[in-house]
Amino acid sequence: MNIVVLSRDTKLYSTRRLVEACEARGHEVRVINHVKCDIVIQKRKPEVIYNGEAVTDVDAIIPRIGASVTFYGTAVVRQFEMMKVFTTTESQALVRSRDKLRSLQILSRAGVDMPKTVFTNYSKDVATVVDSVGGAPCIIKLLEGTQGLGVVLAETKKAAIAVIEAFNSLKARVIVQEFIRESRGIDVRAFVVDGRIVGAMKRTGREGEFRSNLHRGGTAELIELSRDEEVAAIKAAKALGLHVAGVDMLQSDRGPLVIEVNSSPGLEGIEGATGQDIAGEIVKFIERHV
Repeated sequence: MNIVVLSRDTKLYSTRRLVEACEARGHEVRVINHVKCDIVIQKRKPEVIYNGEAVTDVDAIIPRIGASVTFYGTAVVRQFEMMKVFTTTESQALVRSRDKLRSLQILSRAGVDMPKTVFTNYSKDVATVVDSVGGAPCIIKLLEGTQGLGVVLAETKKAAIAVIEAFNSLKARVIVQEFIRESRGIDVRAFVVDGRIVGAMKRTGREGEFRSNLHRGGTAELIELSRDEEVAAIKAAKALGLHVAGVDMLQSDRGPLVIEVNSSPGLEGIEGATGQDIAGEIVKFIERHV
């Protein structure tokens, strides 16, 4: 097969591993920078132009779309879909997952448990918002934040009110979430491919850090998921229509709570923690469906 990895950087671990996995299984593969693609929209003959040439004879694409270029990256994925090319992440699923508020509403409707979350239209009654999630401490998240950026732990009600009011004054959209004390700065990422778990890791934040993101100095180790965690992860990915997803969960006294579903999950942490060929699982998924 001819497979295209949509990525802005050929040197990234995830990109390199996907190329290696494609080649190891006998496929032709190339990396295309999606932000440098031109989209030609016309009757019955949609095209993607890259480096001055039409991209043709593609059987499948593996989108690795960064959050900062979601709008244009999604348009490129949609164009390949119009060209009848298989994609491991569909454009609509990508859009759903990148909208934090929308994704939480979809997960709620699907019966996926999560920390209690409040969103308002710059409400002036900030104290009530904080009380609605159980008071302080609470988590305040920018809707556009990624990799742990734009996430604040407000230890007291006074601090929470001050942070929310500051964001409101800047017209920055935020959600306020219940703080799950028993998670102790630890979360679980389950990697889902084609409706099944192919790897899972426990991520622990560095000393004094409530965020467990590896980009912020957290560490990862292999974990065996409970049955409830497996069910929650698979249900969350399915609800958002994602065939490849990293589902982040907190372990709470009332069971697993989904906090985010990532549509372009990195491979370095999960492969390092589990020793599994996750990139190969993504290529096998393509082989089963193309």
